[in-house]
Amino acid sequence: MKAIEGRRRKAGRSHCGAGADPLDTADLKRTHVQASRRKTVMAANDEGFQGSPISGEVLFYQQPEPLDAERHKELGMKSSDRPFAFANKQHFVPLHVTEFGPAAVNYPIIFAGAERLPLAIMGLTAGENLYISEEGVFRPGAYIPAFIRRYPFVGAMDDANKRSVVCIDRKAPQWVSRAEADVMLFEDGQPSQFTKNCIEFCSQFDTDRAQTAFFIKLLIDNDLFEPREATYATFNADGTPGEPQKVSDFFAVSDAKLKALAPETLVELRDNGALQQIFTHIASLYGWEKIIAESVQRRLGADPAVVGRA
Repeated sequence: MKAIEGRRRKAGRSHCGAGADPLDTADLKRTHVQASRRKTVMAANDEGFQGSPISGEVLFYQQPEPLDAERHKELGMKSSDRPFAFANKQHFVPLHVTEFGPAAVNYPIIFAGAERLPLAIMGLTAGENLYISEEGVFRPGAYIPAFIRRYPFVGAMDDANKRSVVCIDRKAPQWVSRAEADVMLFEDGQPSQFTKNCIEFCSQFDTDRAQTAFFIKLLIDNDLFEPREATYATFNADGTPGEPQKVSDFFAVSDAKLKALAPETLVELRDNGALQQIFTHIASLYGWEKIIAESVQRRLGADPAVVGRA
């Protein structure tokens, strides 16, 4: 049986860090770039490449285009101590199962949409991110999901040649000319070490995504999901309880269904690593209280008497 591996990620790397994939929830009316475990290439200047592989939309990416040695030979990136402004209005971020451990320290991990895709909750409502400032600075000590760290690079599927292609968001503000760049995409017509690292990062996307898909299939095949909602309690001016306010519908692993599994199934989930990730997900849901309380406090400008329930 295939094992699910959990790896601890470095939170300090802002670009081409340790790996995530372009999972998106159908609720946002977006499509996702397809990943593959096959060879990852730059593609646009590769002999087998025919046309752009990009179709649909991907969260954060405005103008994705295949990485090309000729087209991007004078393109570089300027370092920034505030690199995350592009994500400061996003209240959830797609997550890999291999990220559950470090992510659970900060965020509730939920499953959304018909495909039950895992998401890290970073805010209560659309337009709110409690972990990234308006200036683009991440909260110190908080885990930075790899979906954010990989920007402005992304992998896309070249269906004709059955391989993954590395692309960049050409509208990303980090791109500058050679004179201003701290690192270049290409040197003497070849990928720089920085670009090689990013290509490897996109290749890791494929592996992580495959593990995530395998994990989700296990949960679906064993009928472990149940619908949930996150609510918070309100209080009237006289201190009496008010009407609970619902903030989110989502899917989570059912404690009851998990307990009802046959012993041999539990052993299988334990041995392939899925059980550890399930428990991590369940424990992370207690983080709804923190998200709700902090969000309400920001809006009211005072310490609210609220308690979250997920």
